[in-house]
Amino acid sequence: MSTLIKKSLKKENPIWLMRQAGRYLPEYQKVRKKQKDFIKFCLNIKAATKVTLQPIKRYDFDAAIIFSDILIIPYGIGQEVKFEESIGPILGKPNLKLYQQTKKGKFIKKIENVYKIIKNTRKKLSKDKSLIGFVGSPWTILVYVLNQKSPKEISVCKKIIKNKKSKQLLKIIEKFIYIHIEQQIKAGVDTIQLFDSWAGLLNKKDLNYFCFQPTKRIIIKVRKKYPHIPIICFPKGIKTSIKKFCKIVKPNVLSIDSKMNPNFVLKEIDPNIIIQGGMSPGFLFKRKSEMQNKIKFYLNKFKNRAYIFNLGHGVPKETKTNTIQNLVNTVRNFK
Repeated sequence: MSTLIKKSLKKENPIWLMRQAGRYLPEYQKVRKKQKDFIKFCLNIKAATKVTLQPIKRYDFDAAIIFSDILIIPYGIGQEVKFEESIGPILGKPNLKLYQQTKKGKFIKKIENVYKIIKNTRKKLSKDKSLIGFVGSPWTILVYVLNQKSPKEISVCKKIIKNKKSKQLLKIIEKFIYIHIEQQIKAGVDTIQLFDSWAGLLNKKDLNYFCFQPTKRIIIKVRKKYPHIPIICFPKGIKTSIKKFCKIVKPNVLSIDSKMNPNFVLKEIDPNIIIQGGMSPGFLFKRKSEMQNKIKFYLNKFKNRAYIFNLGHGVPKETKTNTIQNLVNTVRNFK
C-alpha cells in the first residue's frame, strides 16, 4: 500500500497538489526555458525527473506526481501533439487506421522515456514519499483526439458523440491507457490517478457509456493484476452523478472538484472510498486568513474519514510560492 493511502487511513491529512510541479515555481521556469518543445520536455529524462522532485524539495509534499501529460497517449500512438503558448495543446488530424494499426511495442518504445523518468525519480525519492503515475481517462483523451484542442464549448461534446469513429476510438484509447498504466506501475509508481477533465461536458444519459464503463473496465484490469496499486479518479464536473460513478467504478480514492458539495459527498459516497481535494484554487489568491479558513473547512468536514488534502483543480501559474508554503503549513499544523 502506498504511503499516501496509509497516511490518509491514519487520518494524518497527507497533502499533494495537482500541477504541483509547474509554472508557478521559479526553479521550474529555469528548466522550462531550456525546453522549447513541451512533449520533448516530458520525455527528457534529466529535466522531467528534476521538475518532478522540485516541489518535494521545496514543500515536502507526501507524494510526487510524475511530470508528464495526458496527451502522451495520442502522441505515443502517432498523432501529432504540440503545445502553443497561450493556446494550449494542438493535435493533428485523427487517423482511425493509425489508431487501429499501432502495436503495443511501438507505442511503448515511442514513450519509453516516461518509464525511465519514473525509475529515475523513484531512486531519488525518499521511501516515505508516494510516487503517483497518471493517465487521462478514455473520454477526455477522445475529446482531444477528435476535437484536436481543448473544447471551449459544450457543443463539441455532441459532435464527438455523433462522430462515427467515436466508439471505435474510445475502445482503442482504453486499451492504450491500460498499457500506459501497466508500464508506469512496472517502472515504480505506487499510485495511479485517472484524470477525466472533460467528464462534465457529458449529458447524464451519455455518462455511463463514455465515462463510467470505460473507467470501470480499466480499473478491473489493473486490480486483477496489481491489487496493491490504489487508483484515484477525478471525474471533473459531473456534479451529483458522482454518486453513480462511485457505485459503478468503485475507485479507491475520489478526487472532488471545487463545485462538489462536501455534505453531499459525506452523505452519498461510500465511506470506504477515500476523499481527495475540493478547495478551489481561487482561494490561493485570497487573504491568508481566508485561505486558511477554507483549508480548515475541508479538513474539519472530512476529519472522520480518510482524506487527502488537494485542490479542486491544478495550481495556477500565477500562484506565489509563499502562498503554497502557507497552505502546507496550515495543513501540517491542523489538529
